[in-house]
Amino acid sequence: MIGYLRGIIKLKSPPIVIIEAGGIGYEVEAPMSTFYDLPDLDKEATLHTHFVVREDAQLLYGFGKLRDRDLFRHVLKVNGVGPRMGLAILSAMSTEEFLTCVRGDDVTSLTRIPGVGKKTAERLIIDLRDRLEGFEAAGAGVAAGDVGATADQPANASRDAISALEALGYKPTEAAKTVRAVKGKNLGTEALIREALKILAS
Repeated sequence: MIGYLRGIIKLKSPPIVIIEAGGIGYEVEAPMSTFYDLPDLDKEATLHTHFVVREDAQLLYGFGKLRDRDLFRHVLKVNGVGPRMGLAILSAMSTEEFLTCVRGDDVTSLTRIPGVGKKTAERLIIDLRDRLEGFEAAGAGVAAGDVGATADQPANASRDAISALEALGYKPTEAAKTVRAVKGKNLGTEALIREALKILAS
């Protein structure tokens, strides 16, 4: 079991981040809540990880905060919820917002997340309400570097943002339309995704 990774960020292409540690480049899938706080390329970061072994793949999921990884693990215990939906949940809302939805029986907000229908939202609330009672919002954030800073601002930011939204479960037409609707020019990929997710959640 890999509990965490500390290394140098070599690639940021949501939802994929590659961290080099000990001469090995680890490909990690992370929610946007983690991407927003990652330092620049070639700087050090620490991600709390969850390792999944399947017949056809070995997958590593990373989180900037321990509480986010813990919530991800709780969510995966709900019938019908897989890692992709778990990443979509933590990309669409913060841990605190998700906990508020569960405690307040807010099915409507949960169904705005791609892949989460009414029945799944109700199942999340019912299965997690007691399990998350007293859930502590504790844990370390992403370590090292100027958090939130992004030196690289690729010219194809729109394309990368659309691809990231599609990877999170949004339909291609919906992703493209939403990215185009984001106001403001010269935004980097992560800023575009953040603003697009705000639109999709409204």
